[in-house]
Amino acid sequence: MMRKIFSLVVGLGLGAAVGVALVMLFAPTSGEQVVANLKRGWQETMDEARKASQQRRETLEAELAARRSRKA
Repeated sequence: MMRKIFSLVVGLGLGAAVGVALVMLFAPTSGEQVVANLKRGWQETMDEARKASQQRRETLEAELAARRSRKA
């Protein structure tokens, strides 16, 4: 089982590396612009994830507070 998981992770990593290399080689924009676009996309994704995480946390905290108040 561990061998299959390891093989999957290695395969995904190699596939990602090959994909990045192909994008860098064949992109119609300069490498610097591609990197800047990737960084911007990454930052936007992380901002959205943080926002969703904060909203979920607030929801769970409100639910916990409601359950605690019902117990008391």
